[in-house]
Amino acid sequence: MNTKTNTAWFRFYEELNDFLPENRRKILFPYVFEGSPSVKDAIEALGVPHTEIDLILVNGKSVDFGCLIRDGDRISVYPVFESMDITPVIRLRPEPLRNPSFILDVHLGKLARWLRLLGFDAVYRNDFTDEALIKQALAESRIILTQDRGILKHSCVTHGTFVRTRHADGQIREVLRRFDLARLIRPFTRCLPCNGEVLPVEKSSVRVLIPARTFKNFDDFYQCRSCGKTYWRGSHYDRMMMKIEDLKASMYG
Repeated sequence: MNTKTNTAWFRFYEELNDFLPENRRKILFPYVFEGSPSVKDAIEALGVPHTEIDLILVNGKSVDFGCLIRDGDRISVYPVFESMDITPVIRLRPEPLRNPSFILDVHLGKLARWLRLLGFDAVYRNDFTDEALIKQALAESRIILTQDRGILKHSCVTHGTFVRTRHADGQIREVLRRFDLARLIRPFTRCLPCNGEVLPVEKSSVRVLIPARTFKNFDDFYQCRSCGKTYWRGSHYDRMMMKIEDLKASMYG
């Protein structure tokens, strides 16, 4: 006995098309299925992680991930809205994180360093397992940044994004735009090695921690609350500020 097959029609918008093969991008295309799958199951079967989605319309009506699709349904899928209020429809994620903190997979060490340089709370370890990363993200309400789609398909993950760019300079631009972070940049307030908060300290308190010449030539010092690393605004500060200004100019200039 043959199992009856049904067909629904999908259309994905904007950057969600990055997850689709060329022949399915920016067009209405058929999805053949059996039984009564949820719209979430169908979307992820097509290769799009649910964390990238903020609005689904089935036959023009907004629905949640649990909606069961039927033969003939027309389904429009939209990406996360960072600057548009879509309160009147069903928002598929909890409220966006307005004081964002991040956790990055093992492939994104250079991006983690960039985020810390700009003052963002960015947890990174080069030995993270998927399970450990997800567990910490949920426990600490962190946004997952990853280049592994499988991580974002875990049903318990609510905040996360797939980083498309391969090089760190492009990745930081992508993340800044994706989460509208320009207004939150606070350079040099995070420790680059450990991610701890960096705060001003009295000059006298770091005398034994730094070279005598540095102590003589500088008056303002800063220290990581977690690992104790001491910072001052030497030539390294000027070089980093130039990198940050170049980054801003390339994005908004």
